[in-house]
Amino acid sequence: MSRPRVLLADDHRMIAEGLKRLLEQEFELVAVVEDGHQLVEAARTLRPDVIVADITMPHLNGIDALAQLRRDNPDVRVVFLTMHRDTAYARRALEAGARGYVLKHSAHAELFVAVRAALDGETYITPTLAGELFRDLKVSPVQPVNPVGALTPRQCEILQLFAEGFSTKEIASRLDISPRTVEFHKYQLMDSLKLQSSAELIHFAIKNGIVAV
Repeated sequence: MSRPRVLLADDHRMIAEGLKRLLEQEFELVAVVEDGHQLVEAARTLRPDVIVADITMPHLNGIDALAQLRRDNPDVRVVFLTMHRDTAYARRALEAGARGYVLKHSAHAELFVAVRAALDGETYITPTLAGELFRDLKVSPVQPVNPVGALTPRQCEILQLFAEGFSTKEIASRLDISPRTVEFHKYQLMDSLKLQSSAELIHFAIKNGIVAV
């Protein structure tokens, strides 16, 4: 009987190596990637049964990568393994369609439980956050409109790259578009988000978990 196929995405190499050895005990690990763009490409090519991914990754974060994948495959199964203990991240991940949310300091057995739950079509939330998350949902079942959700995938990419310190020319080269197009997107972002400067744009990206501090 074939083992479930898992794709791993984490930009911390030492952590990724440890997770690779762990996951290979029970699953077929089809690939290990280090950023959101690689995750999207590998998932579309390899079609794994489950993706285990960090949220904060270079160039494209895990939640935005999931949003891109769900446009092609609404049934894609992603379990986030992250250091973010804030329930706002968990809520955003679930709203994006995540099948699991596990903290990196949790016991290894918990990751296996989350992956198996995803394979069974269920959703797993680490118990240390589940109670607080459900209390938040009871108090505020309708979350205020998330400004990130109104951005296009291209705007999210450009916002993250600006916040990571790339110049207009570097972003243009990386995304294979013109510098003028990059600037157009940047000022569209600032206008739609009601921001006045590049510094405010970077602060917005950090505050909303698009990049890590």
